[in-house]
Amino acid sequence: MKKSFKYLAVGLILSFYSSCSSSGDSPAPPDPPIEVTPPNSATLVFPQENSECTEGSNLTSTESTILFNWNDADHATSYKIYVKNLETQTMANYTSDVSEKSVTLLRGTPYSWYVVSENSGTETADSATWKFYNAGEAASSYAPFPAELNSPIYDQMFDAATVNVTLEWTGEDVDNDIKEFTILLGTDTNPSTVVSTTNNNSITVTVASGNSYYWRIITTDEENNSSESQIFKFNIE
Repeated sequence: MKKSFKYLAVGLILSFYSSCSSSGDSPAPPDPPIEVTPPNSATLVFPQENSECTEGSNLTSTESTILFNWNDADHATSYKIYVKNLETQTMANYTSDVSEKSVTLLRGTPYSWYVVSENSGTETADSATWKFYNAGEAASSYAPFPAELNSPIYDQMFDAATVNVTLEWTGEDVDNDIKEFTILLGTDTNPSTVVSTTNNNSITVTVASGNSYYWRIITTDEENNSSESQIFKFNIE
């Protein structure tokens, strides 16, 4: 009987220490995730919207360096700057920890640019998009910016009952002297058929089911300078 009592006592003591040790080694609960406030959008400053940029440092007869700058955005710790050559439709991007960035660009060429605000979080914020001409040799006038095709969106699908589609675009020019838009539309990937010449920013065209249509715009100013837009596409079931 005494022997049984002795084993029971030892078992209770071991159980007590085991429970104390186990509770003491419990892992601490994980820290709650740190919430990061999303950054605000930057406000663009220079080059100014729809302007001729003449303040760059000329490197050669074909290139100059432009100092892009914008206002600091709240909660942003870095920025990504996107600069698009509107003639070739090629985009380049650059990073900066401050609200400015020097970029070497072709002279006498139209560009667009915008800034993305970033921080350690997953959300970002885009600024407005501005266009400008990087000044070249002295010129009395500049070609219009290539028209921006707004509607239909690229590769949009319309149902088979559709017989009319409205094409909409935006045209801008440093000299503010756009004379007309020539709209080319067809089922070829490089449309060459002129369907309208207008000084409006939209037209309505007749379409047929079972086709994919491609369209582009030539913008001409009063000095007969011109520019071509990208080619857009829409479909009729």
